[in-house]
Amino acid sequence: MLKITFPNNLSVSCAFGTKVEDIHNFGTERLAAVKINNETRPLSFRLEVNSFVEPIFLDSREGTTIYRRSLAFLLALAARELFPHRGLCIGHSLGNSYYYTFEDGELPSQEEIASLKAQMEALVRENSPITFDYKAYTEAVEIFTQNKQIDTCQLLKERGGSKVPVNECKGWTDLYVEPLTPRTGLLKTFDLMLYEDGFLLRFPHFKDKDKLGVFEDSPVIFSVYREYKKWGRIIGVNAAGRLNSLIADGAVKDYIGVAEAFQVKKLAEIADRIYERRETVKSIFIAGPSSSGKTTTAKRLSIQLKVMGIEPIPISLDNYYFNSDKIPRDENGQPDLECLEALDVQYLNEQLNALFKGEKVIVPLFDFKTGRRKDWGIPIQMKEKSMLVVEGIHGLNDALTPLVDKSLKFKLYVSALTQLNLDGHNRVPTSDNRLVRRMVRDHQFRGSPAEKTIRMWSSVQNGERKHIFPFQNLADAAFNSSLDYELAVLKFYAEPLLHSVKPNQVEYAEAVRLLSFLANFAPIPPQYVPGQSILREFIGDSEFKY
Repeated sequence: MLKITFPNNLSVSCAFGTKVEDIHNFGTERLAAVKINNETRPLSFRLEVNSFVEPIFLDSREGTTIYRRSLAFLLALAARELFPHRGLCIGHSLGNSYYYTFEDGELPSQEEIASLKAQMEALVRENSPITFDYKAYTEAVEIFTQNKQIDTCQLLKERGGSKVPVNECKGWTDLYVEPLTPRTGLLKTFDLMLYEDGFLLRFPHFKDKDKLGVFEDSPVIFSVYREYKKWGRIIGVNAAGRLNSLIADGAVKDYIGVAEAFQVKKLAEIADRIYERRETVKSIFIAGPSSSGKTTTAKRLSIQLKVMGIEPIPISLDNYYFNSDKIPRDENGQPDLECLEALDVQYLNEQLNALFKGEKVIVPLFDFKTGRRKDWGIPIQMKEKSMLVVEGIHGLNDALTPLVDKSLKFKLYVSALTQLNLDGHNRVPTSDNRLVRRMVRDHQFRGSPAEKTIRMWSSVQNGERKHIFPFQNLADAAFNSSLDYELAVLKFYAEPLLHSVKPNQVEYAEAVRLLSFLANFAPIPPQYVPGQSILREFIGDSEFKY
């Protein structure tokens, strides 16, 4: 018999192997999953040790993630019932949506989308259970082979193990990645709409669970994603299992070379666009979310500009912070370094316009240890062929440079938009990619433990939603800093850091989730990474100085 304890200090006894949903009713229809000894699990999980069990509700941030994954599962089930011979492929997120295409390349019709939505609504009304269980490895491979889920079969080669976690509903089996809602009846709020070459699965914003907001398009980001997705199909690596096969076959070095060369090509194309506007453009503003590789992108773009005879002059917006006593405070009473009001916008604009006139200025230097500007700065002066390369969080926001003529600015948005999926139904979230990047960098260069990076990540994302994402469509160009092989390298550094997070720490549940995520990738030795790669910004030994 096992002892099971709940947050209200209620304790019950149950037999080994009892499902969580069979021993306690949390009294709500908004229950998405549970934490068992600080690990996130579905309600159909079987208990095997004495456990402390906490509820995860749909109106929490974790519950939101579970809701969205469950909608993706519901869509895959509906597509399987309606179009059994057409594979469905999940893509990247677009606002509060996931982008989908059919594997056969055929564009979906309005009638097909309407049928899919109606089928999903019917499944919701049926309120069928979504269960979690294990299959023997050979049985799982056989099921996924029959379902023509080739990418899933390839993925299982790396995951290994004698048993495979799966989700099941109405006789259909799919690979388990993270917990889903216990029943289809909880998935009432969604929509499908045609978009470009596929369609969108729309879901509510995490702050408004029961209704859909107005769709906000992101054409700049989508165009970059579509180009990279096309490239992934051309070279035959669009899922984790295919990358793992390259690694197993000893062919990954060539792939790394191709991936790096593709990034060089894209940066050269952006440099060409800037050069075309050289008569007017005098500054390049680079912005993007955390751990997008903005600094290395700026350095590599500067090399491309030098090839064309342009002299790049770097400027970091971090040096224009007010002294800490003048910086606004956040809700926790800490200096809010992410808000625009933390920057001395007036002084920045005065110096930029002086530089554009050919005057010499002393660019300030901000000391983050003291929270104050240093008493000395760096003198710079622009020449005829000079261009400023300005990097910082607010670079795309026109409120940063209200006194600078728009014709003088070229705006570049940088983000890590991986086109790689785990398989056809499970995506690699961009935010997870960036979180792993930041975790490794924080430890490599600041000695920060994994739990510290995990703890502050939610705050970082809130700042991105407020200060970066609303301005991404104002960019003149977008650069995808993602390297589809990078998680296989980052795994080498991240796994030991995540294993150091212990079950009695709040961050343990997220550490376990990330470990499970990284288990899908075969490792790549760090020495395979070129010295000027963006990835070196996070793992170290870069040929650039930071």
